[in-house]
Amino acid sequence: MFHTYDEALTWIHGRLRLGIKPGLKRMEWMMEKLKYPDRRLKTIHIGGTNGKGSTVAYLRSILQEAGFQVGTFTSPYFEHFNERISVNGAPISNEDLLEAANAIFPLAEELEHTGMGGPTEFEVITAMSMYYFAKINRVDVVIYEVGLGGRFDSTNIINPLLSVITSIGLDHTSILGETHEQIAAEKAGIIKKGTAVITAVTQDGPIKVIKQAAKEMKAPFYQLGSEFAITSHTSIAKGELFTVRTLFKDFENVEIHMIGKHQTENAALAIMASQILNQFFAFGIEESAVRAGLKKASWPGRFEIISDSPLIVMDGAHNEEGVAALARELKSRYSSRKKIVLFAALKDKKLDRMLDHIDSAADRTVFTGFDFPRAATAEELYNHSLSPKREIASDWRIFLEETIPSLEGGEMLVLTGSLYFLSEIKPFLKKLI
Repeated sequence: MFHTYDEALTWIHGRLRLGIKPGLKRMEWMMEKLKYPDRRLKTIHIGGTNGKGSTVAYLRSILQEAGFQVGTFTSPYFEHFNERISVNGAPISNEDLLEAANAIFPLAEELEHTGMGGPTEFEVITAMSMYYFAKINRVDVVIYEVGLGGRFDSTNIINPLLSVITSIGLDHTSILGETHEQIAAEKAGIIKKGTAVITAVTQDGPIKVIKQAAKEMKAPFYQLGSEFAITSHTSIAKGELFTVRTLFKDFENVEIHMIGKHQTENAALAIMASQILNQFFAFGIEESAVRAGLKKASWPGRFEIISDSPLIVMDGAHNEEGVAALARELKSRYSSRKKIVLFAALKDKKLDRMLDHIDSAADRTVFTGFDFPRAATAEELYNHSLSPKREIASDWRIFLEETIPSLEGGEMLVLTGSLYFLSEIKPFLKKLI
C-alpha cells in the first residue's frame, strides 16, 4: 500500500527491471482479479510504427468536439508521467494515480509468486489505466495506443470498436522481426474477429500481410488510397490543407496545424475512424466536429515549433521513417534557411540510415548524449555520420545556452532524435526562451 504519489511512481518505475515480457497471460489474470474493467470500456486500438500518437490526438480531438468524454492511453510520456493516462487531454491526477496503483500493487505482488512472474512496468500501467477508466473516472470511449508491436502487447486484451494500423517501418527489429512483413504480422495481431481495421500502410509486402490477417478475422478492411483517399494537399504556413474522400462522405479543404505531409495521412485515418464510428456505432459525429477537432489537435514533439523568432523546431524523429519525414519537410518547407540540427538517439536504432537523412538536410549537425540507459554517446553518433559538417556537443545545455541567443534570421535550430531526449530538454528549453 502506497501513501504518496512518489512512492507509487517509484514502485512503477522499479518494474522496468523486468524488461519486456511478451504475452497476455499476466494481463488476463489481473483483469480477472479486478472483475474485468477492460470489458466495461468502449475502446479504439491504434498500432503501427510511426504516427500512432498523432492519430490518437486527432481522433481524441474529434470525439471531444462531438461531446464525448475521451480517455487516452499513450507512451512514452513527454514531460510528466501522468500524461500516459489522460481524459480529454488532461493527465490523471496524482491522487487518482495513487488510487489506481494501490489497486494493482497487491495483484503484482501475488503474480510474483506464480509461474507467470511479476508484471512489467508497461503491464502495470496498462492495468492501472483500465481500472482508472472503468472505476475512477468513467469515460465514453478510450483510445489505446499500442506500446510495442501488437500481438503480444499488453493493450491487446481489449476488444475494440475498431483497430487502426498507421504505418509499418523497421523499428524494434530485435523484438518484432527484421523485415517489413514480419513487423506487419506483429502489428496485425491487434485485428479482432469482425472488427473493422483501418490502415495507411501502402507497401506491397506489409499490406498483403495485414489484408490476409483481416480476411482471416472476417474484419472489414479500409486502406488509405483505396476505400478512402487524400485527393488534394497543400502545405500552409503552419500546417496542411487537404481533401479526403471516404466511402461515406467527402471532406474538402480540411485544415490541420501539425506540420508534414505524413500528418495528412494520420488525420485521414482519424476521419475514416470517425465515419466508421458513425456508420456502425451511431456516434453521431457531425462534420463540424471533425473539422474543428482536426484543426485544434496537437501532439508534443511532432514538428513542434517552439519559437518563431528565433525559429526553433522540436521533432521526435526516433527511427528511420521518422527522420526521413523530417528531412523531407525541412528541405521543402525551409529550403532557404540554414539548418542547425541537434541530434541524440538510442544506440539500438539503425543509426547509419537515420544519419544519412539528417546529414542530407542539415547545414550543421551537432551530436550529443543524454541521460538514458540505452542512449548512444555523442562520439558514437559522430562516428556513424559521414557529414563533413558534423560536430560534438558534450553538454547540450551549454550548446543551447550559447546557440539560441546567436541564431540569425536566416537560420533555424532543429532539436530531434529520441523522444526521451526531447522530454529531457524541453523543460530546460522553456526556461531559456
